[in-house]
Amino acid sequence: MNIESIQEIVLVRHAEPEWVRDGLNIDEPPLTDRGRAQAELLADRLSGEDFDEILVSPLLRTRQTAEPLLRATRHGTVVEPWLEEIRNPIWHGTPVEKAAEAWREMKRLPSAQRWSGLDGGEAVSDFVQRINIGCSLFLEERGIRRADTDLPVWTLGPEFVPHRRVCLVAHAGTNSVALCHMLGLQPTPWEWERFVIGHASVSRIQLFEIGDGATFSMVKLSDNEHLPEGLRTY
Repeated sequence: MNIESIQEIVLVRHAEPEWVRDGLNIDEPPLTDRGRAQAELLADRLSGEDFDEILVSPLLRTRQTAEPLLRATRHGTVVEPWLEEIRNPIWHGTPVEKAAEAWREMKRLPSAQRWSGLDGGEAVSDFVQRINIGCSLFLEERGIRRADTDLPVWTLGPEFVPHRRVCLVAHAGTNSVALCHMLGLQPTPWEWERFVIGHASVSRIQLFEIGDGATFSMVKLSDNEHLPEGLRTY
Protein backbone atom coordinates (compact mmCIF):
# COMPACT_ATOMS: atom_id res chain seq x y z
CA MET A 1 0.00 0.00 0.00
CA ASN A 2 1.37 3.41 -0.97
CA ILE A 3 0.73 6.35 1.32
CA GLU A 4 0.20 9.83 -0.06
CA SER A 5 3.03 11.72 1.61
CA ILE A 6 2.72 15.44 2.25
CA GLN A 7 6.18 15.81 3.84
CA GLU A 8 9.36 13.73 4.01
CA ILE A 9 12.17 13.85 6.56
CA VAL A 10 15.36 11.98 5.67
CA LEU A 11 17.56 11.10 8.64
CA VAL A 12 21.21 10.36 7.87
CA ARG A 13 23.68 8.94 10.37
CA HIS A 14 27.26 10.18 10.19
CA ALA A 15 29.95 8.01 8.60
CA GLU A 16 32.50 5.99 10.58
CA PRO A 17 34.42 8.14 13.12
CA GLU A 18 37.89 7.58 14.50
CA TRP A 19 36.93 6.97 18.14
CA VAL A 20 40.32 5.46 18.97
CA ARG A 21 43.83 6.45 17.86
CA ASP A 22 46.97 4.67 19.10
CA GLY A 23 44.92 2.92 21.77
CA LEU A 24 43.55 6.19 23.21
CA ASN A 25 39.99 7.58 23.19
CA ILE A 26 39.12 10.62 21.06
CA ASP A 27 36.20 12.72 22.30
CA GLU A 28 35.47 14.76 19.13
CA PRO A 29 36.58 12.31 16.44
CA PRO A 30 37.04 13.05 12.75
CA LEU A 31 36.04 10.49 10.15
CA THR A 32 38.27 7.54 9.36
CA ASP A 33 39.49 7.02 5.79
CA ARG A 34 36.70 4.45 5.44
CA GLY A 35 34.25 6.99 6.85
CA ARG A 36 35.26 9.54 4.23
CA ALA A 37 34.66 6.95 1.52
CA GLN A 38 31.24 6.23 3.04
CA ALA A 39 30.42 9.95 3.03
CA GLU A 40 31.27 10.26 -0.67
CA LEU A 41 29.06 7.29 -1.56
CA LEU A 42 26.27 8.72 0.58
CA ALA A 43 26.52 11.98 -1.34
CA ASP A 44 26.33 10.06 -4.63
CA ARG A 45 23.20 8.32 -3.36
CA LEU A 46 21.38 11.49 -2.31
CA SER A 47 22.75 14.01 -4.82
CA GLY A 48 19.83 13.49 -7.19
CA GLU A 49 17.23 14.21 -4.52
CA ASP A 50 15.72 17.66 -4.16
CA PHE A 51 15.99 18.81 -0.55
CA ASP A 52 14.47 22.06 0.65
CA GLU A 53 16.71 21.99 3.72
CA ILE A 54 19.77 20.06 4.90
CA LEU A 55 20.42 20.48 8.63
CA VAL A 56 23.55 19.20 10.34
CA SER A 57 24.55 18.34 13.91
CA PRO A 58 27.36 20.58 15.25
CA LEU A 59 29.75 17.69 15.92
CA LEU A 60 32.80 17.19 13.69
CA ARG A 61 31.88 13.71 12.43
CA THR A 62 28.50 14.92 11.15
CA ARG A 63 29.88 18.06 9.56
CA GLN A 64 32.53 16.03 7.73
CA THR A 65 29.87 13.52 6.63
CA ALA A 66 27.68 16.32 5.29
CA GLU A 67 30.45 18.06 3.31
CA PRO A 68 30.24 15.94 0.13
CA LEU A 69 26.42 16.02 0.19
CA LEU A 70 26.29 19.78 0.66
CA ARG A 71 28.78 20.22 -2.16
CA ALA A 72 26.82 17.92 -4.48
CA THR A 73 23.47 19.55 -3.74
CA ARG A 74 24.84 23.11 -3.54
CA HIS A 75 23.41 23.67 -0.07
CA GLY A 76 25.18 25.76 2.54
CA THR A 77 25.99 24.37 5.98
CA VAL A 78 23.11 24.92 8.42
CA VAL A 79 23.99 23.67 11.92
CA GLU A 80 21.15 22.63 14.25
CA PRO A 81 22.43 22.38 17.85
CA TRP A 82 19.57 20.14 19.02
CA LEU A 83 20.83 17.34 16.73
CA GLU A 84 23.91 16.80 18.91
CA GLU A 85 24.39 13.20 20.12
CA ILE A 86 24.25 12.24 23.82
CA ARG A 87 27.20 13.78 25.66
CA ASN A 88 29.66 11.16 26.86
CA PRO A 89 32.03 11.58 29.81
CA ILE A 90 35.35 13.27 29.04
CA TRP A 91 37.51 10.35 27.98
CA HIS A 92 39.87 12.08 25.57
CA GLY A 93 43.42 10.74 25.82
CA THR A 94 42.51 7.89 28.17
CA PRO A 95 43.06 4.21 27.29
CA VAL A 96 40.33 2.71 25.10
CA GLU A 97 39.61 0.11 27.80
CA LYS A 98 38.17 2.82 30.05
CA ALA A 99 35.33 3.67 27.67
CA ALA A 100 34.73 0.01 26.75
CA GLU A 101 34.38 -1.00 30.41
CA ALA A 102 32.02 1.92 31.12
CA TRP A 103 29.70 0.81 28.32
CA ARG A 104 29.81 -2.81 29.51
CA GLU A 105 28.91 -1.73 33.04
CA MET A 106 25.93 0.30 31.84
CA LYS A 107 24.58 -2.60 29.78
CA ARG A 108 24.69 -4.80 32.89
CA LEU A 109 22.42 -2.42 34.81
CA PRO A 110 18.73 -3.21 35.40
CA SER A 111 16.68 -1.57 32.66
CA ALA A 112 15.23 1.30 34.72
CA GLN A 113 18.67 2.26 36.03
CA ARG A 114 19.98 2.81 32.51
CA TRP A 115 18.14 6.15 32.39
CA SER A 116 21.00 7.63 34.43
CA GLY A 117 23.47 6.91 31.61
CA LEU A 118 27.23 6.79 31.91
CA ASP A 119 28.87 8.15 35.03
CA GLY A 120 30.02 11.68 34.25
CA GLY A 121 28.02 11.92 31.01
CA GLU A 122 24.59 13.20 30.04
CA ALA A 123 21.74 11.19 31.58
CA VAL A 124 19.77 9.27 28.96
CA SER A 125 16.57 10.75 30.41
CA ASP A 126 17.94 14.28 29.88
CA PHE A 127 19.10 13.40 26.36
CA VAL A 128 15.65 12.08 25.39
CA GLN A 129 14.01 15.21 26.77
CA ARG A 130 16.49 17.42 24.91
CA ILE A 131 15.86 15.69 21.58
CA ASN A 132 12.08 15.62 22.09
CA ILE A 133 12.02 19.36 22.79
CA GLY A 134 14.34 20.10 19.88
CA CYS A 135 12.35 17.93 17.50
CA SER A 136 9.05 19.51 18.62
CA LEU A 137 10.42 23.01 18.03
CA PHE A 138 11.86 21.95 14.65
CA LEU A 139 8.42 20.67 13.59
CA GLU A 140 6.53 23.66 15.03
CA GLU A 141 8.70 26.04 13.03
CA ARG A 142 7.44 24.20 9.96
CA GLY A 143 3.77 24.25 10.99
CA ILE A 144 3.53 20.73 12.48
CA ARG A 145 2.27 20.59 16.08
CA ARG A 146 1.33 17.65 18.28
CA ALA A 147 -2.43 17.43 18.82
CA ASP A 148 -3.89 17.23 22.33
CA THR A 149 -4.60 13.50 22.16
CA ASP A 150 -3.04 10.25 23.33
CA LEU A 151 -2.54 9.15 19.73
CA PRO A 152 0.43 10.39 17.65
CA VAL A 153 -1.65 12.91 15.70
CA TRP A 154 -0.20 16.19 14.48
CA THR A 155 -2.07 19.34 13.44
CA LEU A 156 -0.96 21.44 10.49
CA GLY A 157 -0.79 25.19 10.96
CA PRO A 158 -1.17 27.92 8.33
CA GLU A 159 2.63 28.10 7.95
CA PHE A 160 2.84 24.43 6.90
CA VAL A 161 4.17 24.03 3.35
CA PRO A 162 3.27 20.63 1.85
CA HIS A 163 5.66 18.39 -0.03
CA ARG A 164 8.82 19.86 1.47
CA ARG A 165 11.77 17.50 1.99
CA VAL A 166 14.23 17.97 4.84
CA CYS A 167 17.47 16.05 5.43
CA LEU A 168 18.90 15.78 8.97
CA VAL A 169 22.54 14.67 9.21
CA ALA A 170 22.96 13.49 12.78
CA HIS A 171 23.63 10.42 14.95
CA ALA A 172 22.27 6.99 15.84
CA GLY A 173 20.94 8.18 19.19
CA THR A 174 19.58 11.49 17.95
CA ASN A 175 17.86 9.91 14.96
CA SER A 176 16.42 7.05 17.03
CA VAL A 177 14.91 9.33 19.66
CA ALA A 178 13.56 11.71 17.01
CA LEU A 179 11.94 8.80 15.17
CA CYS A 180 10.32 7.62 18.42
CA HIS A 181 9.02 11.13 19.08
CA MET A 182 7.50 11.57 15.63
CA LEU A 183 6.02 8.06 15.53
CA GLY A 184 4.62 8.36 19.05
CA LEU A 185 6.61 5.43 20.48
CA GLN A 186 7.44 5.19 24.16
CA PRO A 187 11.15 5.97 24.63
CA THR A 188 13.59 3.52 26.19
CA PRO A 189 17.12 4.01 27.56
CA TRP A 190 18.52 1.73 24.84
CA GLU A 191 17.41 3.40 21.60
CA TRP A 192 20.82 2.66 20.04
CA GLU A 193 20.06 -1.05 20.36
CA ARG A 194 16.35 -0.83 19.51
CA PHE A 195 17.04 0.95 16.21
CA VAL A 196 20.25 -0.43 14.71
CA ILE A 197 21.39 2.35 12.39
CA GLY A 198 24.55 1.92 10.32
CA HIS A 199 27.15 4.55 9.50
CA ALA A 200 26.26 6.74 6.49
CA SER A 201 22.85 5.07 6.29
CA VAL A 202 19.55 6.68 5.30
CA SER A 203 16.25 6.46 7.19
CA ARG A 204 13.03 8.00 5.89
CA ILE A 205 9.86 9.11 7.62
CA GLN A 206 6.86 10.60 5.86
CA LEU A 207 3.91 12.66 7.04
CA PHE A 208 0.47 11.81 5.67
CA GLU A 209 -2.97 13.21 6.35
CA ILE A 210 -5.69 11.46 8.34
CA GLY A 211 -9.21 12.59 9.21
CA ASP A 212 -8.29 14.94 12.05
CA GLY A 213 -4.73 15.94 11.20
CA ALA A 214 -1.62 14.08 10.12
CA THR A 215 0.67 11.33 11.36
CA PHE A 216 4.11 9.93 10.51
CA SER A 217 4.97 6.68 8.77
CA MET A 218 8.33 4.89 8.82
CA VAL A 219 9.30 4.24 5.21
CA LYS A 220 12.92 3.10 5.52
CA LEU A 221 15.31 2.40 8.39
CA SER A 222 19.12 2.31 8.09
CA ASP A 223 19.26 1.89 4.31
CA ASN A 224 22.94 1.33 3.41
CA GLU A 225 22.53 -0.37 0.03
CA HIS A 226 24.67 2.38 -1.51
CA LEU A 227 27.67 1.01 0.41
CA PRO A 228 29.51 -2.14 -0.71
CA GLU A 229 29.74 -4.91 1.90
CA GLY A 230 33.28 -3.96 2.90
CA LEU A 231 32.20 -0.40 3.75
CA ARG A 232 29.18 -1.24 5.90
CA THR A 233 29.92 -0.44 9.56
CA TYR A 234 27.78 0.16 12.67
